[in-house]
Amino acid sequence: MRVMVDTNVLVSALLFPKSLVAGVLTDIVSRHTLVLSSFVVDELRAVVARKFPQKTMIVEKLLEEMRFELVCTPLQMARDLFDIRDEKDYPVLYTAMTNGIDVLVTGDKDFAGVNVDYPDILTPAQYIEAYM
Repeated sequence: MRVMVDTNVLVSALLFPKSLVAGVLTDIVSRHTLVLSSFVVDELRAVVARKFPQKTMIVEKLLEEMRFELVCTPLQMARDLFDIRDEKDYPVLYTAMTNGIDVLVTGDKDFAGVNVDYPDILTPAQYIEAYM
C-alpha cells in the first residue's frame, strides 16, 4: 500500500519520537511504501527552520535515513478536482490523487470536510484503528 503523510505528521513524529504519531510513521515505513511529496518536504524544512531552528539538522538526518518514495508536486495544478477550505492544503491532496496514493494520513482538520473517492484520508488515530 502506498501511504502519503502530511507535514504535520512528520513534524509531530520528529518532535515527539515516542508518540502515537511516531508509531504510525514507523508502521508505515516498515509495512508499506511511504510517499512524500516535494511540497511536504519543502514545507517540513520551512516549518522546522521557522519554529524549531535547532532541529533543522534532525530533519535532514531523518530525510537521509528514512526510506520513502519522493513524488514531485507540480507548480501548475488543475484547481477543480475538489474543494478544500485552506488553499495551502490543495497541493498535498492533489499530489496524492495524481500519484496513486492509497491513504493520506494527516492531522489537519481541513481535510476532514473533503469528499474524494481516492485516496482514503485518515487521521493518525484512524490509521491506527484501520491498519495497526
